[in-house]
Amino acid sequence: MGRWEPNARGRLAQAALTLYAEQGFEKTTAAEVAARAGLTERTFFRHFTDKREVLFHGTEMAKDLLVRTLTEAPDRTAPLDAVGAALETLGARLQEDPERVRLRDAVVSANAELRERELAKLAGLAAVMADTLRDRGVPEPAASLAAETGIAVFKVAFARWIAQAGPSDLLSVLRASMTELRDVAADHGPA
Repeated sequence: MGRWEPNARGRLAQAALTLYAEQGFEKTTAAEVAARAGLTERTFFRHFTDKREVLFHGTEMAKDLLVRTLTEAPDRTAPLDAVGAALETLGARLQEDPERVRLRDAVVSANAELRERELAKLAGLAAVMADTLRDRGVPEPAASLAAETGIAVFKVAFARWIAQAGPSDLLSVLRASMTELRDVAADHGPA
């Protein structure tokens, strides 16, 4: 592939994931990623600020998707239901390329710095959802509780989905996890 071919960003992202999986995140350089993609290191840095950002470049898309889904939810939708629908929309997007998502998760899970960055990005998603809920008129602490709880459910569902052998449906796991949360919240303990 020559430098002039389209989709440099996508080629760089795929090359990075492949190299990170083959030789580890720490041992892989931006120059190696660029070479594997058939591009220059300079091109790499035009698309990504550093080699970590290759793994997190979808965060802005995720925020936009969550905000749009929450904003478009009917006015009478309960905050947690709106958050659940937004997270299902995100889950559907992730499920479009499950092999890539699973490979990315393996790379992130193998590195403490990347796991920490992942948690920070998830906290950012919770914050943007809480802001959007407040903009919809949901008072505090309900807006923050719904957003933070939604991210917690998403994390649990995502981990369950990753751990399942063979093809599985992230949306089904996410919906089941949300139902389990509601069951836990409704359980008043022994009578």
